[in-house]
Amino acid sequence: MNSGFLDKLIERLNRVRPEEVQGYLLRLVDEKGFLETIFNAIHEGVIVTDLKGRINYLNRAACELFGLQRDECMGEPLSDRLRGLEWNKLVAAEKLVSRDMEVFYPRHRFLNFYVVPLSLDQPAAKRAPVPEMVGYAVILRDITETRRSTEETIQSEKLTALTLLAAGVAHEIGNPLNSLHIHLQLMERKLRKLPAGPRAELQQALDVALDEITRLDSIVQQFLGAIRPAHLQKQLENINTLVSESVTFLQPEIEDRNILVEQELRKDLPLIEADRNQLKQAFYNVIKNAFQAMKSGGILRIRTNVDDQFLAVSFADTGGGISQEDMSKIFEPYFTTKASGSGLGLLIVRRIVREHGGEIDLASDQGKGLTLTIRLPLHNQVARMLEEGTR
Repeated sequence: MNSGFLDKLIERLNRVRPEEVQGYLLRLVDEKGFLETIFNAIHEGVIVTDLKGRINYLNRAACELFGLQRDECMGEPLSDRLRGLEWNKLVAAEKLVSRDMEVFYPRHRFLNFYVVPLSLDQPAAKRAPVPEMVGYAVILRDITETRRSTEETIQSEKLTALTLLAAGVAHEIGNPLNSLHIHLQLMERKLRKLPAGPRAELQQALDVALDEITRLDSIVQQFLGAIRPAHLQKQLENINTLVSESVTFLQPEIEDRNILVEQELRKDLPLIEADRNQLKQAFYNVIKNAFQAMKSGGILRIRTNVDDQFLAVSFADTGGGISQEDMSKIFEPYFTTKASGSGLGLLIVRRIVREHGGEIDLASDQGKGLTLTIRLPLHNQVARMLEEGTR
């Protein structure tokens, strides 16, 4: 509120006539309403507390950032509403403190906030050497997009480095493996001329060597497939058909693991431009990942949906889920929570989805399951013209 107006009101308080009080109160209400409108219009969250950290005010943006109801919060300790904030440590220094935080409700976001001590200005005649503190202001800014952009840049740099490494791997390991495989095949032909006894013993060792070479070659191919860009052969595809074909292909494993697969495929999905083989590979990897998370006897629910921009395919399993700290690592090369996983399956999925211009969303309730949603754009629109004068 206008401090000059309040100072004049306080000075004149003993001379104010009763009939003037209503006019002053109405003016105070108008000024408070005007400031409320301003604070609710800004995108940054604002929370004001008293010295004990109890909420005296919060604007609309702060309520939306944390999923709070304003009336329920007033007078409540901020630390009770935002668990993990470590309020006492933040205000112990009694100076401006700036930190970043991660919130998971009502949406997963990253916020930057700073806490500012609030002091009460006094008239010059009564001013104390040290201003009297009356509370704290917490200013919040959503930095989710900035952080994601930085992470995407880092990921891009990592993939560039991995691509260069892949070229070296293909040359330094792939060629010797081919040579070894040819020589072992030649040895296998010569073994056929030996007597049965010695041949059986040598054949066993030879089979082990051939299997290991095949395994190494598979690892190299998986690594290359996970990071190198592929030439997409796009045509109009029915995503429901690709999902159904993927499930049918994996039917023997579904029956072997005693898993129930529920498909809720929206019938009015539009056709979209896609590489059917690449997308089916992505669906295979997601489904197999869900199977491994559930082990035996679980439920996998596959749903398709559409909105104005994206066609969505979601895979929800009843496995153990994944912790919040592991969520950010799930697409890193060779990261896996499974004892025998390669850690490349979801990396391949992300590469395929990104090459289609799509996105991947993850939601997990640890101990109850994981939902992975692939969002594919309805239109292959790289750019659009803005109206003249639009900025």
